[in-house]
Amino acid sequence: MRKSILLLLLLPFFAAAQKLPTIEDKTNGLKKYEGYFPFYWDENSNKLWLEIDKFDTEFLYVVSLPGGLGSNDIGLDRGLLGEDRVVKFSKTGRKVLLIQPNYSYRALSNSAAERRAVEQAFAQTTVWGFTVEAESNGKVLVDATDFLLRDAMKVSNTIRRMRQGNYVLDKTRSAMYLPRTKNFPLNSELEVTVTYANSDGEVGNYVQAVTPSTEAITLRIHHSLVQLPDNNYKPRVFDPRSSYIPISFYDYASPVSDPIEKYYIIRHRLNKKDPSAAKSEAVKPIIYYLDNGTPEPIRSALLEGGKWWNQAFEAAGYTNAFDVRILPDSADPMDIRYNMINWVHRSTRGWSYGASVVDPRTGEIIKGQVSLGSLRVRQDYLIFSGLLSPYETGIPANDQMLKAALARLRQLSAHEIGHTIGLMHNYAASVSNRASVMDYPHPTIHLNAQGEMDFSNVYDDKIGDWDKVAVTWGYQDFPAGTNEATALNTILVDANKRGLQFIADRDARAPGGLHPQAHLWDNGVSATEELKEVMKVRAKALNEFGEKNIRPGMPMAMLEDALVPVYFYHRYQIEAAVKLVGGMYYSYALRGDGQIITKQMSKAEQLAALVAIVDCIDPKVLQIPDRIAALIPPRPSGYNSSRELFRKRTGLSFDQLSPAETAADLPFSFLFNSERLSRMVQLELKGGLGLEEMLRVLIDKTFKAPRRNGIEALIQQQTEQVLLTYLLASSVDENNSYAVRGILTKAMNDLKKYIELQSKTATGTYAGHLQLVVERMKNPSAAKPTIHKEIPPGAPIGCEED
Repeated sequence: MRKSILLLLLLPFFAAAQKLPTIEDKTNGLKKYEGYFPFYWDENSNKLWLEIDKFDTEFLYVVSLPGGLGSNDIGLDRGLLGEDRVVKFSKTGRKVLLIQPNYSYRALSNSAAERRAVEQAFAQTTVWGFTVEAESNGKVLVDATDFLLRDAMKVSNTIRRMRQGNYVLDKTRSAMYLPRTKNFPLNSELEVTVTYANSDGEVGNYVQAVTPSTEAITLRIHHSLVQLPDNNYKPRVFDPRSSYIPISFYDYASPVSDPIEKYYIIRHRLNKKDPSAAKSEAVKPIIYYLDNGTPEPIRSALLEGGKWWNQAFEAAGYTNAFDVRILPDSADPMDIRYNMINWVHRSTRGWSYGASVVDPRTGEIIKGQVSLGSLRVRQDYLIFSGLLSPYETGIPANDQMLKAALARLRQLSAHEIGHTIGLMHNYAASVSNRASVMDYPHPTIHLNAQGEMDFSNVYDDKIGDWDKVAVTWGYQDFPAGTNEATALNTILVDANKRGLQFIADRDARAPGGLHPQAHLWDNGVSATEELKEVMKVRAKALNEFGEKNIRPGMPMAMLEDALVPVYFYHRYQIEAAVKLVGGMYYSYALRGDGQIITKQMSKAEQLAALVAIVDCIDPKVLQIPDRIAALIPPRPSGYNSSRELFRKRTGLSFDQLSPAETAADLPFSFLFNSERLSRMVQLELKGGLGLEEMLRVLIDKTFKAPRRNGIEALIQQQTEQVLLTYLLASSVDENNSYAVRGILTKAMNDLKKYIELQSKTATGTYAGHLQLVVERMKNPSAAKPTIHKEIPPGAPIGCEED
């Protein structure tokens, strides 16, 4: 009896000690996918078994989103890439861990002890843990189903962060997606269908707009396990003048006299067959593939624009080193081996963007991934239709709108591919004859000698001079014996001598930006002169605006859709001109390279810009003519309003005042940026335009200007109230320096005396307007600037960068 009891107690230990089944026995009858990591599909249990035959060998793990949500604002687009991770499998007993080493902290040293000291000093990440279920000849088999069916793209967090509801992954409604689950010698591609269930019934408008039912959201997530490239790639050290996107890490093997933080650029691997030749074919060309679901004529435009980059590689000494082709029907766009240009559909127009899968150890680009929003071409077509008033009877035979929109697509294709070959934006290119496709181009439209709009040069049709410099700097394969550092520096110094500049995002996008030549969506050598030209085009378009701006048979209310981009046609050139006020020239100079470090702008340049800006808020300029307002009735049933239209205070009827209020608010929101105001006070001491003078010009052109009549009078008074909002708010804004607040307080007191004097003789609406000014002055803290949030979107909608 005692022996029986003892035997029963020991049975679990005997079972644990029993040998695991072989992989062959465990997978008998299952479909095997041979490749980088072999795997097996068990359709009866809906499980995917992964065979691991490489331990402590690093590989690249990338997740992506081949089946998207279709919402610009939420941002979960088809083709979206997740984090690039270098990982490895590590086995202890029956446990296999997928570990991500910490490549942000390294020791670039031949000493294993030095490398180990850094590795042990900083945390790693264990991505997942597996249990070994079978084993053969040093290989193990694990159930990878739960690993693949997890929320690897953090979809739930993204939707929750955007306040669109609480959606939780539901594994009962998730499964492997076998059509896109494939294996290749150097990469394993695994895809799943994942469903997120609504846990509390709360749903945001963005989700409602794009899902057939808000009870659940079904997407697809793709997992790529990829062999890392060999060690023959040589990283290129980042230079802030080069316009390349950097990666950075801390090298604890650096000598104490050297910086510990190191920077490499990201770029594709490209080598000449003959580095000593001035022109040579590449060992392996860079090939991009265009989404085969892209329709004509868009397909041809994107192919043509993408191929422009070969001009830059030819300038760098390569022959046929870059090409764009149509993706074969047999290829998978999520396959890590294909550089892709995806044509992405969304519910509303949104950003296009270029991303890359990058080896975080070296900066080598493994895969370029471009996402082009399909609705942007329609927005461009709408803008050009608004400018041209083309619909006399229908779409004209000579479709200038389509030609211009396709020209924009060529540039967009080149631009986004540029990001995926390693390049940042260059917002100082427009002053140098469109020197880079990495700028944001506003359509170049001027009035010809006959006073008609000239569309002949609306967008560029080639790669830019700066792009050739950048590709030469980043991809040049130097002959043996070349001092690479010296040669690279010479490329950038020579470019600077030719007048080519590079200024990136932070400088151009900042609301308080100050570089007078770095702007988004602008043209021309002088932002001030170009603003005047843009205003002429706007005036011409508004003068001819009417029913011919929409097609026959469309609701007349749709005229508002075409009117919005025409009315705000000057919005970006206004912003560009504002940067001259309190602006300063500078570059990303290195010590001894001869570039301008900083250079004061003259007072005359700044004052000319300010006058041009103030001209844009003249009541006559801001007025939407009565004849246009009379053509726009309330929207018919079935046609909803949207953020693309003017804000209204008049209910269903067209509001002539609200657009003028928004247009006046826009330049004030930039002029009264706290950084700009504080800068002006200091730069005045060096001969720049001072804050006191700027305030005097603004008040003289508004409050102290001759009184207008009719709708212009109401617009004039409204603009004065908008200006007052910024004066009041800035006078108590603690982000402003004491000097700024002191100057504003004095200006407010002087204005108050003037208003009180005017009130003695004022009548009608003007008298009420002045009384409101006095009342508002009593409580400056109550003034809340809109910071141009009410203006309809001009740039693509959404939270991503172009």
